[in-house]
Amino acid sequence: MRETVSRARLPGIDVLRGAAVAAMIIYHFTWDLRFFNLIAIDIVHHPFWMAFARGIAGTFLLLSGVSLALMTQDGVDWPKFLRRLSVVSGAALLVTIGTYFAMPDSYIFFGILHCIALSSVLALPFLRLPPVVTLLVAAAVLLLPQVFSDPHFDAPPLRWVGLGTALPRTNDYVPVFPWSGIALAGVALGRLIARRPPAFLTKEPSGASAFIARAGRWSLPIYLVHQPILMALVGAAALALPLHEPENIAQEFRQSCQQSCMAAGESAGICARYCTCAEADLRQNNLWTPLVRGRLTADQQQQVGAIAAQCQGQARR
Repeated sequence: MRETVSRARLPGIDVLRGAAVAAMIIYHFTWDLRFFNLIAIDIVHHPFWMAFARGIAGTFLLLSGVSLALMTQDGVDWPKFLRRLSVVSGAALLVTIGTYFAMPDSYIFFGILHCIALSSVLALPFLRLPPVVTLLVAAAVLLLPQVFSDPHFDAPPLRWVGLGTALPRTNDYVPVFPWSGIALAGVALGRLIARRPPAFLTKEPSGASAFIARAGRWSLPIYLVHQPILMALVGAAALALPLHEPENIAQEFRQSCQQSCMAAGESAGICARYCTCAEADLRQNNLWTPLVRGRLTADQQQQVGAIAAQCQGQARR
């Protein structure tokens, strides 16, 4: 077996990255189903899906470190490195801009692409250090958030660091601490692989693995386009499929209804009767689902107004 890798790209790395791409698509598809209330499970907080998502992010970061070590084993090709960095950074900026307009309350300000871009820069000093030193620093980066945090890092300009005391509201949060530690571990692993690559990484894929490897080579474009496509398809399906109502949505409706009613000067008793009546009539007239989904037609809005007026009158009697 060769002592060094003759090229930076190993087929097996592409297969592993392609598998991570497939897992990412599965996760985002499931997330979309929950977002459109087509399933009841809480994807964001469910232990299995939390571990699944973290495993995907960790795999991408580990492989980014491995790839960086392999592509720089004969020295840093600065034009190639800067071109790669600009592509990933530009993609990260597109994600931030796109999610800011689509979901301004939870836009992605420092997600997986942001972390990969910055980790690539932070890893440069470690490309020629002994792998054991890099692994020790990686372990320190991974462990630091477990033993240290400070509210100063909760300030918006410093949230990307990852040492704050509260999780920010965002749809993808991959801060430097601890996640860059995984990229550094990938650099150390890549240095070891470059010395004597395992046979399964050098073998040319065939059949299904060849397809997966191709997805791994196009992981960035797939990452950028797959979620808008999935959301469009699942959103279209949600118009025809029955809504799976989350457990707390009725409670939230009643609370919001009563707060608005009491803010208008009505008593708590009247507001309780009014909101109970409104919810029952909305369900009876098949207006509850489009109201919850925020997709009322003009005619349905008039029906909702009529129900509100009728229930208000009944509540005051």
